Amino acid sequence: MTTPDPGPRRTPGVDAHGGVPPGETPPGEGGTYGISHPEPPAPRRGWGSMTLVLILVIVALMAIGLVGMAVVL
Repeated sequence: MTTPDPGPRRTPGVDAHGGVPPGETPPGEGGTYGISHPEPPAPRRGWGSMTLVLILVIVALMAIGLVGMAVVL
C-alpha cells in the first residue's frame, strides 16, 4: 500500500533539495498585459432631458384631453 503523500525523494518533479526545477509548474499568472480590444463606453445613467420633455408633453396632452372630455359632458 502506498501513501498519498510520498517522500520528497520519490516525488516526481522535485529536485534533491526539495525545490521544483524551472518549467515543472505553470506560471502564477498570465503572460499578457492589458486588454485585447477597447471596451464599449459605459451606459449613461438616468434619463435624458429630451425623454423627460417628451413624457411631460404626452402627459399634458392627455390631461388637456381629459379636461376637455369632462367639460363636454
